[in-house]
Amino acid sequence: MCCFSVATPVGLIARLFAKPVHVSRTSIFARMIEPGLQALAYGMDLASSREVAMVLPLPVIPGSGEHAVRFVDLSPHPRMFQELAAMFEAPVAAARKGGFSLSLGAPQTLVVHKVGSFVASYVPTHADFSRLDPQFRVPQVLFEAVPEYADYGFAVFQLGAGKMTVHPMAFTFPTRSPDRLYFPTVHVHDGRFHDHARFDHALYYQHPRCSEPSKPFGSDAVSWDKPAKSYVDLVDLERPLVRRTLREKLPNADIWIGAT
Repeated sequence: MCCFSVATPVGLIARLFAKPVHVSRTSIFARMIEPGLQALAYGMDLASSREVAMVLPLPVIPGSGEHAVRFVDLSPHPRMFQELAAMFEAPVAAARKGGFSLSLGAPQTLVVHKVGSFVASYVPTHADFSRLDPQFRVPQVLFEAVPEYADYGFAVFQLGAGKMTVHPMAFTFPTRSPDRLYFPTVHVHDGRFHDHARFDHALYYQHPRCSEPSKPFGSDAVSWDKPAKSYVDLVDLERPLVRRTLREKLPNADIWIGAT
């Protein structure tokens, strides 16, 4: 989901002339790295005049606890999605392996993880947003528009102001739907939910039934060239990479793709 929580500007004039958050060239990678455990990486171009938080609802198994999500630091691979896109045109060069994030605990608050150039938190339930800074809480309109989020968990990434290409944000989580890959694609950019939204997405994934790069499931697929990289073990180098592109106005909903 591309949902942003933005700090409210101080003063009437500032609120009237506040520029909206602009997002483009969203790329998402998904893979079931083991039964019931999905990996997800998310990248985008972002322009915002204020500090923002991006909130990703996750279909975690209810009751998984505060440590269900493991954040992965992909800052050593800031061009991961450019390199994945280039695979569909030309081979890419090798790069060094990355590492995992460090956790910094805070009493009676949610754990904060330093993940490359930003910080992230996992919010296990809707009610736990009260333990997060108010300016980074998800708009209530989202729960009213998408009732299935009522028992989801949420990954929250705090991002700075400015115009940037955000290095991929990545993590793993125990999914309640092990037979499907989940792509968070619901849009909430202005504090309101719209029935349809303009998609500018490239979805990358690996599928157990895709063993040859022969455009499976109506998408493009390529095999890994050598030397190849694992992107901190998120990617299976023995399996083709599949890409599905969405460049149109579509129903404002998350996307699921069969994983088995």
